Amino acid sequence: MYPPGTHPSRSWLRGRILATASTPFPNVTVAKDGSGQFSSISAAIAAAPTQSRTRYVIYVKQGTYVESFEVPKSKPNLMLLGDGIRKTIITGSKSVQNPGVTTFTSATVIVSGNNFLGQGITVQNTAGAVNHQAVALRVTADKVAFYKCSFEGFQDTLYAHSLRQFYSQCRIYGTVDFIFGNAAAVFLNSELVARVPMTNQKNTFTAQGRTDPSQNTGFSFQGCTVDGNADLKTAIRSFPTYLGRPWKEYSLTVFLKCYQGDVINPAGWLEWDGDFALKTLFYGEYQNQGPGSGTSRRVSWSTQITSQDQANRFSARNFVAGQEWLPQTSFPFQLDV
Repeated sequence: MYPPGTHPSRSWLRGRILATASTPFPNVTVAKDGSGQFSSISAAIAAAPTQSRTRYVIYVKQGTYVESFEVPKSKPNLMLLGDGIRKTIITGSKSVQNPGVTTFTSATVIVSGNNFLGQGITVQNTAGAVNHQAVALRVTADKVAFYKCSFEGFQDTLYAHSLRQFYSQCRIYGTVDFIFGNAAAVFLNSELVARVPMTNQKNTFTAQGRTDPSQNTGFSFQGCTVDGNADLKTAIRSFPTYLGRPWKEYSLTVFLKCYQGDVINPAGWLEWDGDFALKTLFYGEYQNQGPGSGTSRRVSWSTQITSQDQANRFSARNFVAGQEWLPQTSFPFQLDV
């Protein structure tokens, strides 16, 4: 969305990235043209070792793979390595409009194996806004990280379901509640892109689902770009767009040092149903910039974070214990705000 070196939030992050990405050597290759050991990703996953204690890398060559699959719990330490965003594409179209399909089961890709890594891939759900809930990626696993990946859908694109997750330099596209779930998830230097929803719908970037105040879960966006695509920008009066709404009673979401575009409604946040959760949620903002970052008209039940110490409660170090596992990912990360 911005030319190299011109991202509005980069000045905060210069010199503070604690790791740089390296490309691992693959164990097997998936290729549409027959040049690898497998022609489908699901076949490569099925053949991967179970309960591996070392990283197992599946390289997926450039191409469009029309398949849906799960990385099972029995296969931790798996990595999918693609050729880049919009080059290695995994696509599906399941939605709640299909018989027997729920939001939970609609995902094109499901990650249930701990310590999973994804790099250089695009995951799509092409069901479209008209088919309502249709997940591209669901993550139900611990210590999962993605680097330079994109997740593309409409309603409910990314289901950050549970446990610790980390997204670095990713792109996420959607409409209603398009990043949702009850994980403890940190998003660093990523792009959140709202699209045109159905007529009379309102866009919400997030719908975090914390159900108990003792849960150490929530969504933390740091140094991200939060904006809309060109189609939405020309029709924004018809489709109000908000940072989030409370799916569950103790919903927790923060935006820290982000660029917020002009598609964001001045109120910032949207109610779910009347006054539900408005006294128990925590929606915070800290040192954001951009035309959508003004705070004078924010809803009274959101919080303007005023100190670095408070903001650091939601850093990778404190929110997901990133110092314990992010160095092993080889992905760029930042421990503090």
